[in-house]
Amino acid sequence: MMAGSCAGVVGGGIHRRWLPAMSVAVSLCLATGTEAVAEAVPFDLGTVLIVGQRGAPADTGSDQVASSVRRREMERFNRDDVGEALNLLSGVTLSTNSRNERTIAVRGFDSREVPLFIDGIPVYVPYDGYVDYGRFSTADLAAIQVAKGYSSVAYGPNALGGAINLVSRRPTRAFEADVRAGAGSGGERRTSANLGTNQGSWYLQTGAAWAESDEFPLSSDFVSTPTQAGGARNNAYRRDSRLSVKLGLTPNATDEYVLGGYRQEGEKGQPPSTIPALARYWQWPYWDKEGAYFLSRTVLGDAEMLAFRMYHDRYDNEVDSYTDGTYTTLRASGRGSVSTGRSIYHDRTSGGSLELESTRFSRHALRLIAHYRSDGHRELDAAGALNAHFDDEALSVSAEDMIQLASRLALSIGLSHHALRPQSVFSRGNAYSLPHEQTATDAQAGLYYDPPASARLYVTVARKSRLPTLKDRYSQRLGTFIENPGLRPEQSLSYEIGYRARIMQGFQAEAAVFRSEITDRIQAVANVAGNLSQMRNVGEVCASGLELGLQGELSARLELGGNYTFTDLENRSDPGVRLTDVPRHKLTAHALLRPMRQIEVVAFAEHDSSRWASNTTRLSGFTTLDLKAVWRPRQLAIEAGVRNLTDRNYALAEGFPSPGRTWLANASYQF
Repeated sequence: MMAGSCAGVVGGGIHRRWLPAMSVAVSLCLATGTEAVAEAVPFDLGTVLIVGQRGAPADTGSDQVASSVRRREMERFNRDDVGEALNLLSGVTLSTNSRNERTIAVRGFDSREVPLFIDGIPVYVPYDGYVDYGRFSTADLAAIQVAKGYSSVAYGPNALGGAINLVSRRPTRAFEADVRAGAGSGGERRTSANLGTNQGSWYLQTGAAWAESDEFPLSSDFVSTPTQAGGARNNAYRRDSRLSVKLGLTPNATDEYVLGGYRQEGEKGQPPSTIPALARYWQWPYWDKEGAYFLSRTVLGDAEMLAFRMYHDRYDNEVDSYTDGTYTTLRASGRGSVSTGRSIYHDRTSGGSLELESTRFSRHALRLIAHYRSDGHRELDAAGALNAHFDDEALSVSAEDMIQLASRLALSIGLSHHALRPQSVFSRGNAYSLPHEQTATDAQAGLYYDPPASARLYVTVARKSRLPTLKDRYSQRLGTFIENPGLRPEQSLSYEIGYRARIMQGFQAEAAVFRSEITDRIQAVANVAGNLSQMRNVGEVCASGLELGLQGELSARLELGGNYTFTDLENRSDPGVRLTDVPRHKLTAHALLRPMRQIEVVAFAEHDSSRWASNTTRLSGFTTLDLKAVWRPRQLAIEAGVRNLTDRNYALAEGFPSPGRTWLANASYQF
C-alpha cells in the first residue's frame, strides 16, 4: 500500500484521458514564480466543535487529547487514505475485516460505533453501518477531527464511542491551487489537483483525485500457502477516483451559504485469505458513492445564529463471488442474489439538521439542534429483481450549553433524545412484520480549565447510545441466523481526564486516562434454535487505558514527536470470548531533520503489540519503519522513500498479510 500524495480526476472510465491535461497543468505550475502557499485552511462550516469552544478556523483539535490530523501531517507521513491518516493518532487502531476492508477502532469502539462525517454530514453504508476507510482519499482534506467518547451532540445519533469528521478546504486567496503526482510499488499511480478562489462575496473550491494499483509486494519472509504464493499479493488491484466541488456565498462578515457535492467511483479485488478454508474469491466491479449537500449559517441579531444542513447520499456497489482464484466461474450457492454469485446493493440516505445557537444569556452559549435522517437499502439479484428492501427514519433533538463558570473555567453539558422508526421491511421468501420504534437518550458533561500558561485540563463523562443497524436486525447471514427486529440500542458510559500543555519552548505534551463501560452490546448468540444463531443485546464490555503524546522542535533543523496508547479490553459478559483487533500497546515515533534549507529527511516508526484475531488466534506484534527524503526548491516538493524499510512480515487480520518493503516517489507544487 504505497503512498504518494497525489491523484487525478474522477468519472467512470475518463481518468486516463485526463492524464495529459494533468501533465500540462504541472508544467505550467513549474513555470510560475508565485510565493509558497500556507497549509490548507479548514472549512469552518464543516467543523463540529463543542459550542462555546470555537476558535480560529484551523483550531479543529482543541477539545481533547490527540483529536485532529492536519493537512501537513497527512503529507509529511504520506497518509493518502483516511484510515492511514487516523492511525497517526493515539487511541486509534488500524485493522482489516473479513472483506479485507480497512477498518479502525477508537479506544476499542469499532467503525459502527464511531460514525464518519464529511463536513459534519454523516457518510456511511446504511445497511450495516461500516465504512471502508481505505476508499476515502485525503487529497482534498484540510483536517480530520476525532472525538473520543465525549463528542458534541451536534453529531446526532449513534456516536457511541465518538465521531470522525473529515473537514474539507476553504480558499482564502483570489487564486490558490496544488497539483500532485506519485508512483510506487505494485504499479501504484496517483494524481490529484485542488483549485480554489475567494472573491470576497463568494468562493469556489474544487478537488480531483485518482489512484490505481495492480498489486502490492509481500515480505520476503512470507511463507507461501495454497491460496497465496510469495511475491505479489493475489487479486489486490484497486482503482479509485473522486471529484468534489463546493460553492460558497458570503454576503457579509458573518453569514455563509454553501452548496457542495462529491462523486467517488471505485473497483477492487479482494485478496483471498491465505488460509485455504477461509478463502473468498471476491471482486467489486464497482464501489460508488456520491452526495450533495447544502450548509448555511445566518446571524440573527446580536445574540442568535441559525445553522442548517441538508444532504442526500447514494451508495451503489456489487460484489461478485467466484469458485476459485481464476475468477472465471461465479459461485452458485445460498439464496437470492448470492445464488447467482452476484450481490448488488443500492443504498440511499437523505436528511438534515437545524441548529439555533444563542449567547443571549450571560455566561451561556446555548445550542438547540434537531436532526432527521431517512435510510434505504435495496438488494437486487443478477436479473435486477428485488430481493430485499428496508427503510428507516431517525429523529433526534438535542441541547448543548457551555457555561462560563469563571474566566478560566467552563462547563459543557449536553442532552439528546433519539428515535428510530422502521418504515418498510421486505425480504423475498420471509414474512417480516414492521417492528416497533426504538428510542435512546444520551447525556454528557465536561469541565474545562485553562491555566494561565498554554494548557488545558478537562474531565468529561458521557452516556451515549447506538441504535441497531438494518443488518443487525434483519440479516439472516445466508440462512444461518434468525432475524431480531426488536434489538435494543447499545449503551456506553465513558469517562476521561485529559491534560495538554507546553512543557518547554516549542514542545507540546498531552495525556489522557479513559474508561468506557458498554452494556447491551449487540453480539451473535449461537444455537438459539438448532444450529441457528441470532443477534442479541447480551454484551458487556469495559475498555480502559492511557494515551500519552509529545512533539515539538528541538531546533530549526530537528523536530521530534510520538505517542503511546495502552488499551485494556475486558469482556465481562463472556470472559471466554476474546475481544479482537485491538493491540494492548501501540507506540509511534517520528523525526524530521533539515540538514539543509531545502532538504528534509523524515523517519516514522510504529510498534503494535500482539492482538487477538479470533478466540484462538493471536497475531504477533510488529515494528515498522518508514523513511523518506524531500527536496523543496521554491514551491515544488520532490520526495522519494521506503515504507516498511525492514521488510517486516506482519498482518492486521488473520489470513491478510500486509505489504512488505515498498518504495514511493512523489512530486507536488503549490501556487
